[in-house]
Amino acid sequence: MNNNNQSSSSSSQSTPQSNSKSLDPKTPSSPYYYHPSPSRTIYSDRFIPCRSSSNYALFDISPPPPPPPPSDAARGEDNSSSSAAYTALLRTALFGSDLGFGVPPGTPDKKTFPAGNSPVNRNIFRFKSETRQSLHSSSPIGFDDYSPGVSHSPVKAPRKVPRSPYKVLDAPALQDDFYLNLVDWSSHNVLAVGLGNCVYLWNACSSKVTKLCDLGVDDSVCSVGWAQRGTSLAVGTNNGKVEIWDASRCKRVRTMEGHRLRVGALAWSSSMLSSGSRDKSILQRDPRAQEDFVSKLSGHKSEVCGLKWSYDNRELASGGNDNKLFVWNQHSTQPVLKYCEHTAAVKAIAWSPHIYGLLASGGGTADRCIRFWNTTTNSHLSCMDTGSQVCNLVWSKNVNELVSTHGYSQNQIIVWRYPTMSKLATLTGHTYRVLYLAISPDGQTIVTGAGDETLRFWNVFPSPKSQNTESEIGASSFGRTHIR
Repeated sequence: MNNNNQSSSSSSQSTPQSNSKSLDPKTPSSPYYYHPSPSRTIYSDRFIPCRSSSNYALFDISPPPPPPPPSDAARGEDNSSSSAAYTALLRTALFGSDLGFGVPPGTPDKKTFPAGNSPVNRNIFRFKSETRQSLHSSSPIGFDDYSPGVSHSPVKAPRKVPRSPYKVLDAPALQDDFYLNLVDWSSHNVLAVGLGNCVYLWNACSSKVTKLCDLGVDDSVCSVGWAQRGTSLAVGTNNGKVEIWDASRCKRVRTMEGHRLRVGALAWSSSMLSSGSRDKSILQRDPRAQEDFVSKLSGHKSEVCGLKWSYDNRELASGGNDNKLFVWNQHSTQPVLKYCEHTAAVKAIAWSPHIYGLLASGGGTADRCIRFWNTTTNSHLSCMDTGSQVCNLVWSKNVNELVSTHGYSQNQIIVWRYPTMSKLATLTGHTYRVLYLAISPDGQTIVTGAGDETLRFWNVFPSPKSQNTESEIGASSFGRTHIR
């Protein structure tokens, strides 16, 4: 609505039809009388719109009867009525008819109605497919986001997480002990599970079960941990030993000592193996070296129950029954960072694969919180009260989400979106505390274990390329089988 004469290109954006609007010539006695030039088209330079050439059929409304020639006194009323009509159109475009919502641009309504049979409460800005572009330009408000080359797809619905496990394995003698870590998933898609005094391997591709070792009646399995690459599996025992097995040959490679009490936590870096014990210490071991351990980390005042190396293998996070979370570097024997905000044992620890230095930790029954830390700035970022004992945490490597498993009192599994910490899904099914958690190598599937002696497999995360791609481990294979 400019005060200057407009070019033909700008005029085409202000009218619903390709033909131009022109003022009706008045009589010579009228103050608005003018002589139109035959060589050019005359356009309105007034704010008052002209309706003489409007296509009323476009909006399924009948044109008004032609008015009688206006008198000088009536022209003011015409101006006010035109302004009222424009205001009504603008209000309808902004708020919809009858305070409803108008049809958004790009969603034409292809239904037409015979004259006189239009629906009651219709919105006059009901777009037709053959007039989409012209209608966008004729609306009193501009659709700035409707531009060539811009894709206008509908808002994506939240991703649906299946609420039931697709596979359940019976795991007899799976211990109901918060301080143990008895389940781990290898990069070769093999699940290791400690059951009593034995370790079993379950091949996720073939569903084949293999008994790896038996520690005998005088010992029991307290932790298992796969090397980042290869087929080496570390087994922590109740007698304080750490055994390394070659799973491809079902052969023990070596046995390492150093702890006085049970070894409930294991973590591999690219070249080192860390073991945490009830004797409050952490031992750093190099399987290539002749010594059983190369350094001893002291700091915890109670049993070490959580250990995780960062993805760059530079920092080791440890959690203990003393409610402390410590961070160590590759060469320190004392913690370089200490976090004391938790009010219960810290077993659940997970480094983010997406943000460098982002660490998540979860507290036990008296704490129930998931806390986030920035280890590069030594700062506490946020805290989420989950309402239940936090037993495990793991990040998705495909999307910025994480999953937590819980014990007292709800025994649930929660999928969170970070950093909003909005819940994507709450999964239930275990009847005991969900003490064990591992994630598949493709990052789509998790397995959970509990004192109810079951292992349950859940599809919770999307694939890196498509959120609809199923895991390679056979998501279509339903049923319940035994792991031994």
